[in-house]
Amino acid sequence: MKLQTKIPLSKAEHPIDYQGQVLLLGSCFSENIGEKLDYFKFRTLRNPFGILFHPKAIENLVRRAIQKDYYLENEVFFHNERWHCFDAHSDLSDVSRENLIQRLNRSLQATREQIQKASHIILTLGTAWTYRHIKIGHIVANCHKVPQSEFSKELLSVEDILNSLNYIVDIIGTVNQHADIVFTVSPVRHLKDGFVENQRSKAHLISALYRIIEISKILNPKSYFESYELMMDELRDYRFYADDMVHPNALAIDYIWERFTEVWISDTAFPTMEKIDTIQKGLLHRPFNPESGQHRQFVGSLQEKIDFLQRQHPFMVFGK
Repeated sequence: MKLQTKIPLSKAEHPIDYQGQVLLLGSCFSENIGEKLDYFKFRTLRNPFGILFHPKAIENLVRRAIQKDYYLENEVFFHNERWHCFDAHSDLSDVSRENLIQRLNRSLQATREQIQKASHIILTLGTAWTYRHIKIGHIVANCHKVPQSEFSKELLSVEDILNSLNYIVDIIGTVNQHADIVFTVSPVRHLKDGFVENQRSKAHLISALYRIIEISKILNPKSYFESYELMMDELRDYRFYADDMVHPNALAIDYIWERFTEVWISDTAFPTMEKIDTIQKGLLHRPFNPESGQHRQFVGSLQEKIDFLQRQHPFMVFGK
């Protein structure tokens, strides 16, 4: 009896291994997959500007990072007792204007460095809906709870998205011609835009992604990972959603991660991942008696496992 429609997936030609470097930019899915990659100690940089929901926000970050277009004082603003930047998530906002500008520019530098050495760049598109600040005429990444009357809401066309993605691919190629660029559409539904509007948005994103894969000389069909389709078609049940009925819950994230590893994680990395998982679970262990000989033996054995991995992969850092 077949109780689930399965999306056929096949192994990528150049999967991620422990020699690689990964940059993840975009919507919540970048956070979910990035956290998994961090857990298994892959070398990653995840959303240095915080979560970015639409293609124009990702394009802006990549362009400014590569061109070293650093932020100036007139590009941040004060609202609700904090300094903000329309190009970044509120995670970067600060009570100090100087601190915010420093954080923005350090993030630009870190992004440029990671782009240059990345073996894989994963870009997750969340929505095609954008907000343009009427006074400055600029599409923002985050409104920072500025009054809605100061913005106009716009739906990026397929052509707009295609042009943005083409630019991202081309400008990345000026500093790194070898990175595998992986696109995906976030499975999170943006229902605050409306049910029909969310479907229009996702349709625009998917149409543009398939067009760029078809016409690009750099990308290949494996450059699209079906995270949205996995959620919609394989996990079509509300038991896979969080309490808000919008975001995937932990079970769904684990399932999509498992399917992601089938395609984009090298088979050679799996034995190391198993060792790391054992260590991570050991580090979470809370003993009844920390002074017992049995626990001291457990800690010593765990440290030996950490030392063994760190000799093979000196970049790995584990918590206490």
